Amino acid sequence: MSQQVVLVLDCGSTNITAVAVDTGGRPVASASEPNGPAAQVGGREGWLVWDMDRLWKTVSSLSRKVCSEVGGKNVRAVTITTWGADGAPVAADGALTYPPIAWECPRTSALSGQVSKAEARRLYDITGYQVISFNTLFKLKWLRENAPEALERADTWMMMPGLLSYRLCGEMSMDATSASTMMAMDLRASNEMPREPRCASGRMEATWSAELLGAVGLDESFFPPLLYPGAVIGRVSSAASEDTAIPEGTPVIAAGHDTQFAPIGSGARPDEAVLSSGTWEILMLRTGEFKPNDVGFSEGLLTELDAVRGLYNPQLLMMGSGVLEWVRETLYGDVGDRAEVYGTMIEEASRLKPGAGGVMMVPSFVPDAGPTKKHHTRGTVVGLGLASTRAHVYRAALEGLAFQLRDALRILTAATGFEPAGIRVVGGGSRNELWNQIRADACGIPVSVTGHKEATVLGAAIAAWVGAGRFESLQQGQRSLATETIVIEPSEDADAYGELFERYVLLAPALKDFYST
Repeated sequence: MSQQVVLVLDCGSTNITAVAVDTGGRPVASASEPNGPAAQVGGREGWLVWDMDRLWKTVSSLSRKVCSEVGGKNVRAVTITTWGADGAPVAADGALTYPPIAWECPRTSALSGQVSKAEARRLYDITGYQVISFNTLFKLKWLRENAPEALERADTWMMMPGLLSYRLCGEMSMDATSASTMMAMDLRASNEMPREPRCASGRMEATWSAELLGAVGLDESFFPPLLYPGAVIGRVSSAASEDTAIPEGTPVIAAGHDTQFAPIGSGARPDEAVLSSGTWEILMLRTGEFKPNDVGFSEGLLTELDAVRGLYNPQLLMMGSGVLEWVRETLYGDVGDRAEVYGTMIEEASRLKPGAGGVMMVPSFVPDAGPTKKHHTRGTVVGLGLASTRAHVYRAALEGLAFQLRDALRILTAATGFEPAGIRVVGGGSRNELWNQIRADACGIPVSVTGHKEATVLGAAIAAWVGAGRFESLQQGQRSLATETIVIEPSEDADAYGELFERYVLLAPALKDFYST
């Protein structure tokens, strides 16, 4: 194999994947292994951290596998995406002064529970973030109160992409997308930034909140200069080359928080909302203004910085195919393997008409509980009758999730003024044709999916190609690597779903209040 590629290290909290992507945006080699936090040595029961040595060992192993397949000499650049919120204090020599506290760790729950509604609103107006126990700001506060020496001995703080990039090139970095997940940035200030995609150096003005950092005894000098995706962080060191098989001197390019790269890689148009659909779903917009308001605050809206400078990502977190997994495990256990069972579920549900024979499902959850705490995830099935079958329940689940999506669109429009002309769906949930048709019918607007299955990886690859000099901007890369798009228009069932949605909006608020108490 001789074509030029970039290497994307897509480090999720449950799986780590290394993917080589060629100049046409095609993944030509990949390798993956499971990931997860570890119990903290010497910590209390239940405390979870990230073992960076183990993480690096996994990343290196996967990188070697991919490089052996594509030929290391053909790798033009390498970039890293990870989950958000988690990071660690780092000494001047690169040693961690405290391990990264995992987002699943319960130690900061008490701190977030002490925040009053008025304080939560002020935090929201500054940072665009709701109060969630795993916010980085609470981890900084916890360290200040419980392990102050870790901050005092540290020279800086890096988020997970920076911690792994440092292992590659020895340069400390902080990308803007990850920084915006920390609940420590002042997004109001960033409204005043110039809107060009990237300044000549790849760096942007700091927009940290002096007020919030001051509350934990820090200031902006504690963090590396902010970089936007596509900026060159450094070059692969000889030691990292030996570990990973990536040639020494290969550019290490800034990417960041994985969520922000799906819109880039999916080819989403400016007038589309983007739905990242997996066990959980994130519905986001790409807008030019940060607009904190009563609607956004009360409805749980979050806002992060987009991968493109000057844009914002207002978004909502919702329950997703985790509901469908429950239906599969509970009602379809007698069917064969995973691929066969989903085919059976879809085939059975496709025979039914809108409304699932009078059965309706309303998903509901407590956002701060965390996706792994299943006992905090609630939902309701109503309308069961003696003639109801498992297919009715599955179709009701698809419809309930689609109604949840329509309600999320309503919230985003009310909070931002942006009215999407369509929805671009990425992730595992984009492959269910029946679900996509129900989404289009329930929401009354087209649903689009692309042939590229890993939009986040492609988006990060575009950032890497920008850093390697192939593209001048993420926008140019997105246009150049456009993939085939399938558009699902609303069908003749849309009117029926409009009537069914009226029933949904009567049930959902009452059930949300019920489960929250």
